[in-house]
Amino acid sequence: MPLALLALAVAAFGIGTTEFVMMGLLPNVADDLGVSVPTAGHLVSAYALGVVVGAPLLAAVGVRVPRRRMLIALMGLFTLGNLASALAPDYGTLLAGRVLSGLPHGAFFGVGAVVAARLVREGRQARAVATMFLGLTVANIVGVPLGTALGQQLGWRATFLVVTAIGLAAMGALATLVPHLPLERRGGGVSRELRREIRALGDRQVLLGLLTAVFGFAGVFALYSYLASMVTEVTGLTEASVTVVLALFGVGMTLGALAAGPLTDRAPRPTLYGALGALALVLVAFRFTVHVPWAALATVVVIGAVGFMTTTPLQMLVMEKARHAPTLAAASNHSAFNLANAGGAWAGGTAIAAGWGWTSPTLVGAALAAVGLAIAVVAGALDGRGGRGASVRRSRVVARGVGARDGVGVG
Repeated sequence: MPLALLALAVAAFGIGTTEFVMMGLLPNVADDLGVSVPTAGHLVSAYALGVVVGAPLLAAVGVRVPRRRMLIALMGLFTLGNLASALAPDYGTLLAGRVLSGLPHGAFFGVGAVVAARLVREGRQARAVATMFLGLTVANIVGVPLGTALGQQLGWRATFLVVTAIGLAAMGALATLVPHLPLERRGGGVSRELRREIRALGDRQVLLGLLTAVFGFAGVFALYSYLASMVTEVTGLTEASVTVVLALFGVGMTLGALAAGPLTDRAPRPTLYGALGALALVLVAFRFTVHVPWAALATVVVIGAVGFMTTTPLQMLVMEKARHAPTLAAASNHSAFNLANAGGAWAGGTAIAAGWGWTSPTLVGAALAAVGLAIAVVAGALDGRGGRGASVRRSRVVARGVGARDGVGVG
């Protein structure tokens, strides 16, 4: 494994920690800043808003910036946002800090995926991208629980100071370990390059991939957003057990990321179909297993695994279809995932508010996953390609697309 992938994973660990740790710190932040918990909850939405806006915007701004320099700059912006959050004197400033922290999220993973795929030989691109995403999943096992515990003991500002330090360490690792990846000088300058990126983003298969992410991954967050309430209200676990439950979900995410890499390298569309179909089924199953503690915990791991197995094939398929200019499309994929986060949480919450019960988000999530699967199947049928032969062609095309055709070559 190239050490550059480790640098990308460290950065992903910091991003994943700051994205999800706020959920566990909301009561502490609310008490300290004198706002209600629902008002403090807007800090979660503020980060997601930053991701949705920043992913395509920053990716477009950086179309002619060398990859390593772009990654370092994005991580610098992320670090600045977390430092601003740690030092925020009031709620409004913290809200702005959260938006600033979220702005580079999608662009970093978009550029990072392009770089990761370029660093390895043909046939291992998906595994390289999945390795970067491992940092995100490990954050849910280690970073979020430890960050929450640190914030509860020393104050929430200490958590964001630690994330700031992780950001600085990631910048150093990126500068040291990621090789120079110069851009090929193609005619037309920045405006022509940006038009290439926008045209690639408008490809029908790219748009269907983004739509699949919005609906399919929304199924995960329809459940995840209310998982703590489900296991305390329905399963009967104590509030102290919630951290363990969330960590188990993170374990599942990590297992899913490990499995998704090699499976996607062999057959991306079947991997995506299988993950979305399994997600719909296991969400329905959780409606019943949630009443039995050991079964509920086991199902949580499976949900995390099959849910996160969707991310790598979606990322690789979008990059393939936008192979002539993949950066904007790859970054926009993370905007789609964050729209899924917000939309899934809204849909699950609406079901609970309608009086359908604490377990109703399981069926809402299953329905969303089924819609995502239907869109993915339609995209596959329109594409007219599948199986191992397509996988071999995809590996070769992606390697060329993020290399010579995208103007990237190891220098």
